[in-house]
Formats: sequence, C-alpha cells, structure tokens
Amino acid sequence: RQGNQGGLRVHRRFALSTGSRMKSTTLACLARERVLGREPRASEVTAQEVWAARRRSLEALGALATLGTAPLRTVAALRAAPSGAPGALGTAPPGVAGVAAGLTAGLTAGLGANGVSAASLRAPPGTGLARLEAAPSASSTIEKPTAHQDVTTYNNFYEFGTDKEDPALYAKSLRTRPWSVRVEGEVARPQTFDIEQLLKLAPLEERIYRMRCVEGWSMVIPWIGYPLSEVLRRVEPRSQAKFVEFVTLADRQQMPGLRSSVIQWPYTEGLRIDEAMHPLTLMCVGLYGEVLANQNGAPVRLVVPWKYGFKSAKSLVSIRLVEKQPLTSWMRSAPQEYGFFSNVNPEVAHPRWSQATERRIGEDGLLSRKRKTLMFNGYAEQVATLYAGMDLRKFY
Repeated sequence: RQGNQGGLRVHRRFALSTGSRMKSTTLACLARERVLGREPRASEVTAQEVWAARRRSLEALGALATLGTAPLRTVAALRAAPSGAPGALGTAPPGVAGVAAGLTAGLTAGLGANGVSAASLRAPPGTGLARLEAAPSASSTIEKPTAHQDVTTYNNFYEFGTDKEDPALYAKSLRTRPWSVRVEGEVARPQTFDIEQLLKLAPLEERIYRMRCVEGWSMVIPWIGYPLSEVLRRVEPRSQAKFVEFVTLADRQQMPGLRSSVIQWPYTEGLRIDEAMHPLTLMCVGLYGEVLANQNGAPVRLVVPWKYGFKSAKSLVSIRLVEKQPLTSWMRSAPQEYGFFSNVNPEVAHPRWSQATERRIGEDGLLSRKRKTLMFNGYAEQVATLYAGMDLRKFY
C-alpha cells in the first residue's frame, strides 16, 4: 500500500513477523485493491518521507535484535555518553552506533507530535491562507488526521446552507477582517478583543482532536488554539457566572443561509462554567497549520471535543458569562432531540437514530466498518468527573 515495491516488501515482511493480526490486515488491504481493480489513490498512499522513515526504523530495530551480545543501551544513553566513553556513539561496538543513529532518525524523520506524520498536519499548498506556528500538545490523539480536503469541504455551517458542500461553496463571502469578540456579563473586567489580539493572547497549540457529529459521522482534526480559560480569566468572572453563552455572527449580506428558518438566528450555544474553563475546551483560530478557512468557522470558534460537534460554535462575536442556563439554538428549535449538555454518549440514542457507532469520514471504502462510539468521544478520563452523580439520560 506504500506506492513503492520495496516499501511494500518491508511491510509484508514486518507483518508476517509480528503476528497474525498485522498479517491479516495487510492481506485485507491487498484483497481490497484486487476487489477495486485499481491502484490506490494518491490520498490513500503514505507519503514517501513517512514510509522511508518507518523503513529505516524497522531496519534499525531488526539490527538491534540481532546484536545479541552487544551492550543493550537505549538510544538516548548512547547519544548522551561523552565522546570516547564506553558505549558512546563514537566507540560503541561495530554497528551499534550506526543502528542507534538510524533508529533515532527513523523514529523522528517526517513525524510530528505524538508520532503523527508532520505532513498530514499541514494544508496542501495553494490555499492562500496565512500560516500559524503552534507547539505540539500532549492533549492530542495519535489517530490519523482526516484529510484536509474532507475537513474543508464536508461541513455543517447552516449560515451558508444546509448541504455539506454549501459552506465551502458560499463562505467565500465571509469577511474576517476587521473582527472582534466581546466578552461580557457577570465579569469584573468586560473586554472586546480584536482578532489580532486573540491570535497573540496565549501560546498557540496544535491539538489533534476527535470530532463526533450528532449525525453519526466523525473526523480527526488538527486544530490550532489555546484553552478558552485564557480568555475567561482575563475578564475575571464573578461568583454569579454559572454558565457561558456563545453568540455567532448573523449577517444576511454575508451569510445566504440566514434566509432559512431551520433555526432562530443568531446561532447561540452554551456551556457550564466548569466546562468552559476545562483545559480541553479550545478557543480555536486555525487548523492544518493555517488560520481557519471560512467554512470551518473563521476567524475564531469554539472546540469542545467531548461534545457533539454542534456545541462548538463558529465565527464567534460574543461570549457572555451568565447566571442562568442559556437557551441554545437547537434547544429552541428541537428540545426533544437536543439537550443543553449534548455530551457524546453511545448509550443514549438520538430519537431518530442510534449513537452507538459512527462513520469516520475518509474510511468509506468497500471493506470499511463503522467504529464504536466512545463515551465522551474518548475523553472520559479527562471530563467524566464534571458529571459525577448526574443522570446522563436525563441531562442529555
């Protein structure tokens, strides 16, 4: 599957040597190509620099395994030893130094945070969007990111239309400069932040999050931003601030979808204050190494990875800290279907479909199966304590 005969031989050999599960996976991939009767698409082929790095890693690991009587030191120890010292790279037994250097290079070349391919975290050339520098985050998943093409063309953004393709087609009319977000309500220091301030408010992180739509599909997206708490702390919430309401842009001149009456505009969402202050809740300004594309909620949006996607409001213009639970857009439009919390929960079905499984966008091939949906979208370890003692069927 690597688009290279030598690379394919390495993967076959490695699969056969590491157990039946990898062997069956490799054979299934080959069978799929025979069934399809075609070569893999470019989007299905691992980038050359990535498979080459993996190949170097496998060769290095194999060499280490055959050096039975050589001192078995970690790569880090070999590299850290002073030059000329026993076990240093310059004086290691024959082959060990080269193997160690090769292993280090193989494990790091072409890889980004958490072992995810660095190339897969960047937008393709030609988007015309400004680049953003962001540090890798320990909060990132190691799952393969969804293709940039899918993330930017398969969207729910009803302000530009209700079809998945509409936002990419019609969001070009959105003007993201000048832009500001007002933060007010039960705070000691209400403030208005323009977008340039928000881009520099806190160190930017690249967070690779799972995103689960209430409709039963999912993606993995490399967002760029920082915890929402960085903004909220600057306005000094009062003790009366129990909830946070998010209000998005509603401009009929820029947003043709506002002619629809599917929901009441502007689109509003809400979180409990402890949810808003949670370190996973992201004030998002970019994805794939660039500023947000218009169709993805430019220039600033919310990302709450353990909740269904509609909770992550796009194109924010106002954040209000309030004492009473706000009435969100979908609660107003369909209260029997959408609750305030809207946590990802495979055990609580939507009135019209199950939430037990999901379709990962990009995994739509002949042999692909739906994935099991994880409680809190896989973030239970981090957020379950927020809901201790709550009936999650009642507070859906």
